[in-house]
Amino acid sequence: MIAKLFLGFVALMAGIAVALVARYMSGRSALWLAAGLLVWFIYAGLLGYLGIIQNTTMRPPGIALIIVPVLVCLFLFIVIVVRSDAGARLALAFPLWIILGTQSFRVGVELFLHRLWIDGLVPKMLTFKGANVDIYIGASALVIAWISTRGRLGMKLALAWNVLGLLALTNVVIRAVLTAPGPLNLIRTEVPNRMMGTFPFLFIPGFFVPLAVVLHVLAIQSIRESFRNSSTPGYESKMG
Repeated sequence: MIAKLFLGFVALMAGIAVALVARYMSGRSALWLAAGLLVWFIYAGLLGYLGIIQNTTMRPPGIALIIVPVLVCLFLFIVIVVRSDAGARLALAFPLWIILGTQSFRVGVELFLHRLWIDGLVPKMLTFKGANVDIYIGASALVIAWISTRGRLGMKLALAWNVLGLLALTNVVIRAVLTAPGPLNLIRTEVPNRMMGTFPFLFIPGFFVPLAVVLHVLAIQSIRESFRNSSTPGYESKMG
């Protein structure tokens, strides 16, 4: 039952992402995104379903088949958004409050992690009962989205919130890697982190973590560009 609910949550967030791209960019871009996500879900899903990701005897271990593509894609995305005009246009294509508010999905992820802890798939450390503070980022996302519309000070607060959100995400990702079975299992916990190799919950590191990073990067770049262009006509209407 929990697996079906989780897959439904994955489908919901993927659908929202595609719908937002279709609304604020173009239908063609949305189709490309949908196709890319579908290919990735099939690839990662098959690796998890067939037990390849759980194989710690492989060199590199099976989990690398998920982590490495995610890291490479995130690195390229960050470089494009931060260093190119196209990246700046991408960040400004969406209203800032929507980018920020979408981060509320992290509350749902944390509730699933809590359930996985009860089921013995993750250690308590990775939940809001332990050392994971990510739920507070998700719970405050809608408030921060509203604050960001309150002028320059609100956007500065949103910028600081995004930095805190990235730090919270880094905290839990490092702990997740160091508690997972394999050569990097450097933190001993009551149970190992088996979520990263278990279908369909591997989509937490394989989809939801990258989604959170993408939203943070877009928000930070949007705020930077808005500060840079704050004196141009139409700025106020863009922020609203």
